[in-house]
Amino acid sequence: MPFASPQWGVTTEWGTMTEVGRGTTRGLFSRRAFTTAATAAAFAPLVGAGQADAAPSDKVAGKPGKPGNDDVRRMTLYAEKLPNNMLGYGLEPGKATIPGPLIEMVEGETLEIELVNNTDVTASLHVHGVDYEFTSDGTRMSDSVVEPGGRRTYVWRTHAPGRRPGGTIEPGSAGYWHYHDHVVGTDHGTGGIKRGLYGALVVRRKGDILPDKQFVVFFTDMTVNNASPGEAPHFMATIGERVEFIVVTHGDFFHTWHLHGHRWADNRTGLLESPQDPSRIIDTKTTGPAESFGFQVIAGERVGPGAWMYHCHVQSHSDMGMAGVFMVADKNGNVPGHDMGGMSGMTGTGGMGGMGGMGGMGSGTGSDMSTMPH
Repeated sequence: MPFASPQWGVTTEWGTMTEVGRGTTRGLFSRRAFTTAATAAAFAPLVGAGQADAAPSDKVAGKPGKPGNDDVRRMTLYAEKLPNNMLGYGLEPGKATIPGPLIEMVEGETLEIELVNNTDVTASLHVHGVDYEFTSDGTRMSDSVVEPGGRRTYVWRTHAPGRRPGGTIEPGSAGYWHYHDHVVGTDHGTGGIKRGLYGALVVRRKGDILPDKQFVVFFTDMTVNNASPGEAPHFMATIGERVEFIVVTHGDFFHTWHLHGHRWADNRTGLLESPQDPSRIIDTKTTGPAESFGFQVIAGERVGPGAWMYHCHVQSHSDMGMAGVFMVADKNGNVPGHDMGGMSGMTGTGGMGGMGGMGGMGSGTGSDMSTMPH
């Protein structure tokens, strides 16, 4: 039985949801929009906003891999130079982005990633949250780095929860993780991270609900996705869509992520498992360097369409430009109070294309189907 919102006409069926998509817009608001009182009304709360109801989705993470291939996938990742002394990872030569591609796995799956180093510095690939041998650590200590012009295969493995001998529980690999260089600049990869060699990794558990759209945000020092101050990406969704945010902090500072108008459960998925689930409901989360989390929300649920700000809630950080906008349009593609003309082509599956060859620098990213188990 479908659910419908009386004001916004949102209707969603109990059934399979549509293909995973991604959307982002840039430059909708100037830096001044975040810092001057004259434009504060652009972000005032909506009055009389309707409710965006969404039925539970049966679009869920399934069995990893394909029959007969031992649940092993293979992909190639390219480390490349970008303008302004930046670096990035990409799935094809000449298409490196900041952040790098969003990679997805399902517990029980193994991923073999061949890293091709097209830069002029030694680079590597180090991952958080999954299983790997010492030879896939991506450090000089393990001699698992890639010289300029070279290539190397890294192997990531995942596992489902289980019980150890003696009865204790071994946690599974599912979670919101990330990968990055660990050798550029210093043996800790400080230069590689500052220059953009990083990306997000999502590991699903079989049965996890899948989103319609995904957005990746890296708070790297005082930037969002290495964008210039005040040029953080703006993300686009339609009311009622299931949206997943993946948030990672890098650098030397702690940050507090905040999303206006939306809340989530402080647990592995951001979703409540039952009415009795004791998980806290939050709309802010503080992360330190190398910490990561993710969650799903229904765009505009109970608040309606609008230009919903996201930002670091450390006041001096947001004042310095660590703020962007989550644009939630109505079913006709309109955001109240905003002219959406000229924004065609910046919604739907628009992704990490971008400024002057920088690819995803300063833009959001959604999952690339080539990085996901089929």
